[in-house]
Amino acid sequence: MKKIITLFVGFAATALMVSSVNAAGGGNEVKDEVHMNMSDKASLQNGAKLFVNHCLNCHSLGYSRYNRVAEDLEIPLHLLKENLMFTTEKEGDLMTTTMPVEDAKRWFGVAPPDLTLVARVRKPDWIYTYLRAFYQDESSPSGWNNSLFENVAMPHAMYELQGVQRMVGKADMHGGDGHGPTLEAGQKLVGDAIFELQHPGKLTPAEFDVAMTDLTAFLTYVAEPAQLKRKTIGVFTLGFLIILLLLCILLKKEYWRDVH
Repeated sequence: MKKIITLFVGFAATALMVSSVNAAGGGNEVKDEVHMNMSDKASLQNGAKLFVNHCLNCHSLGYSRYNRVAEDLEIPLHLLKENLMFTTEKEGDLMTTTMPVEDAKRWFGVAPPDLTLVARVRKPDWIYTYLRAFYQDESSPSGWNNSLFENVAMPHAMYELQGVQRMVGKADMHGGDGHGPTLEAGQKLVGDAIFELQHPGKLTPAEFDVAMTDLTAFLTYVAEPAQLKRKTIGVFTLGFLIILLLLCILLKKEYWRDVH
């Protein structure tokens, strides 16, 4: 018994230590809240298009297949082949990049990670903030930096959509009168960083935020494709259990009627 208690205490201490380290590593990050609608197929389809056109050149979705994405997001197969399948010819293939790992290491210093589970590791709010937090930085090898992930090796893959912004400072998120930092005309707050748009992109800032919401939703779907169906199944299951409970109560009353 003592050995079991000692083992349990050891596991608990280890879990507490790991959670403390994780909190120390990301607890100070200021992230914007993303409002996604996982039942909005148009949003998810746009997110898939953005990922294939801007992210799949470097990042794979090594646990996701084209035909599964098409089925879940209600994308006709002919549109899938015409607009989303650039790295393969087979519908059942995994969504992998054609970039060689060695070339990626030489160009970026590190191979771009697979993003299938990034939404479960980093969480959607982090992804949404990160995608909008790129700014021009001449001191960086790529010419870009990110306020949420300082000195990131990744360049800004969607600068043509967002445009070129520069960071003018960090906001005090805990000071002031509780209404948040005061921004000047033309400034935008992403996380705790204040940006100014130097050169506009193809999308307005509001349109770009919507696009990054769609991309975040798609990555959230990819991390757990079953979530599109399990919530519906859960509702029907709870409804069935409630009906079964009522029938059991009525049956119990019927059995015990003569006893009393």
